[in-house]
Amino acid sequence: MHPTLRRLIALHGLTPLPVEGTLFAQTYRSTHELAPGVPAGTAMIGLYCEDPPSRSLFHRLTRDELWHFYAGDPLRLILLRPDGSSEDVILGPDPLRGHRSQYLIPAGVWQAGHLVPGGLYALYGCTLAPGFTPDCFEGGTRAALTAAYPARREDIERLACPDDGVRMPD
Repeated sequence: MHPTLRRLIALHGLTPLPVEGTLFAQTYRSTHELAPGVPAGTAMIGLYCEDPPSRSLFHRLTRDELWHFYAGDPLRLILLRPDGSSEDVILGPDPLRGHRSQYLIPAGVWQAGHLVPGGLYALYGCTLAPGFTPDCFEGGTRAALTAAYPARREDIERLACPDDGVRMPD
């Protein structure tokens, strides 16, 4: 493992996120609850890199998710919208080259992400309001996503959740 990655993982206390495999740490969970067990907001920090492997498998949330780019190399978000359209979004350090610093993924949009090839790491964050709870997460399987988005087969083959791993544990 590259020394920079080792230091970032230790500094932020990053561990693998169940189902997705993203290296992450929850950095904020509101003490105010909108309903029992539903925090008003949550935030996390994540790291995409090749070694150790860290990327986000296809999933959708029942809440909007705001992504923030912090440091490193660009990352690619792949979005599959309910109307059948799709989009790639690059978050990164250079807005003059089209990189986004922030990007809102609306509730119900399938999303996956990874480090852009050739980069060492991408450090980013996500915030949700209402906050993240396991029941707002659904993983996307290869068969279901390929049937709905055949033009994205290559991305889906690489980044689909396993058939038995589509729910986030409590």
